[in-house]
Amino acid sequence: MKIVLLSKSKLDEVEIDIVTKLFENGLGTYHLRKPRVSTKQMRELLDSIPIQFHNRIVIHSHHNLARKYNLKGVHYTKSHLKKSFKNWWRKVTLGIAKSDLIKTTSHSKLISLYDKHEINYDYVFLSPIFDSLSGKFQSGFHIDGIVAAIQKSGVKIIARGGVEIKRIEQIRDLGFYGMALNTCIWNSKDPIDSFHKILAKCKELNIPVE
Repeated sequence: MKIVLLSKSKLDEVEIDIVTKLFENGLGTYHLRKPRVSTKQMRELLDSIPIQFHNRIVIHSHHNLARKYNLKGVHYTKSHLKKSFKNWWRKVTLGIAKSDLIKTTSHSKLISLYDKHEINYDYVFLSPIFDSLSGKFQSGFHIDGIVAAIQKSGVKIIARGGVEIKRIEQIRDLGFYGMALNTCIWNSKDPIDSFHKILAKCKELNIPVE
């Protein structure tokens, strides 16, 4: 089971300290998504994270920074996937300069998982799988459709939305490649303890974690 932590969408003074501690406690993948920050601010965020953990970070914007930093990968949003020469050229040149970067994207409709894509994604997010813990979103997927997509789309799918410790067994049973942690970590009084409990639950269920 791949465990991915999604960052908060806004800047937060304590987030980087928490993420660093989570890295030290076994977090393998952190998606850094700050849609409103500048390139300079994104660079400052990366510089504030110990360099030995940079290869666990996937950035959602300012992809050009992947040329300078030894990052894990880049995430393609809708704006990155709009057909234009500029976007095409950026993807081509980044692919040449950093061929080992993983590539990810997000989907909110099952049917889009079956589409042909110009990018060979290492995994994709599908959301919302469960009603969000914040109460802002409700899942609109039917279990049969999710299972069919996991089995037939040929795509490694990460469950996103409403993921919490009591959902781990169901996520495993549905056949998801992994799960994305968000609110269950950031709204916790003790994010490190919450992460340890998730790892412990996976161990209890005999779920290998990556």
